[in-house]
Amino acid sequence: MTTLFEPAYAKLNLTLDVLGKREDGYHDLQSVMQTISIRDDIEIDVGTGKPWRLLCSVEGLPTDETNLAWKAAEVFCRTLKKDPQGLEIRIVKRIPFGAGMGGGSADAAAVLRALNRHYGEPLSVLALAELGAQVGSDVPFCVLCGTAMVEGRGERLRKLPDMPDCVFVVCKPDFSVSTPELYRKLDQTAIPLRPDNRAMESALLAGDLGAVAENLCNVFDPVVTAEHLELNYIKSICHSYGALNQQMTGSGSAIFAIMPSFEYAAVVCNMLKENYPQVFIAKPV
Repeated sequence: MTTLFEPAYAKLNLTLDVLGKREDGYHDLQSVMQTISIRDDIEIDVGTGKPWRLLCSVEGLPTDETNLAWKAAEVFCRTLKKDPQGLEIRIVKRIPFGAGMGGGSADAAAVLRALNRHYGEPLSVLALAELGAQVGSDVPFCVLCGTAMVEGRGERLRKLPDMPDCVFVVCKPDFSVSTPELYRKLDQTAIPLRPDNRAMESALLAGDLGAVAENLCNVFDPVVTAEHLELNYIKSICHSYGALNQQMTGSGSAIFAIMPSFEYAAVVCNMLKENYPQVFIAKPV
């Protein structure tokens, strides 16, 4: 039996635009995504000689074949015609779920990377990301990691210059948002402000953190904030204590702020912790 270890990094959407509904029912997206240091840890035992099983450190998440990590292992083994002779996947969960931070996708991507390495890297990173698209929309980016432009349903990736060094505060409120419901609402809403992805790319190319912060934009943010005004409270705390900018990630409900230093981030963290237990300080990775 061999045990594999792989980190699973959360993601933030620096920009997120929804371009329209496709014939397959999905929506075309355009998003600049960034992986951050908040992570789950994945351990995989290969060759257990027993039926597959999945264990998770947090209750309430599926531990059967509906879990994206399990699906990723199935897709990898089926596509590459590998029989691992029994698998056990263990997930130490730190990424909050229902946050828009891609926790399940990050776990799936970590499984793909670990198995690919175990079998001698038969697939390149981009081919592995392509395989990840069969598991979920955010999985290809989570395979790639870093900073990237993500388009289509999440399957088209283009590496961008690394995010300038900074500190994030991420706050997950108690509620989560139904993603399908949110898309339905967005389809019926006039979008007042869309991201300027060209400006975001230029800011990243210049390594200009102020310009990166200035160009944060997520079309879902106003739709969710209109129904959950406490997001404004979280944003105002971040803003009051020195954030360069702040917004929701993905389809919510976590808010992230770009902070000028760790000291400022620690102050915001302490202010938010009184009301929100799930507050994190993170760096880009």
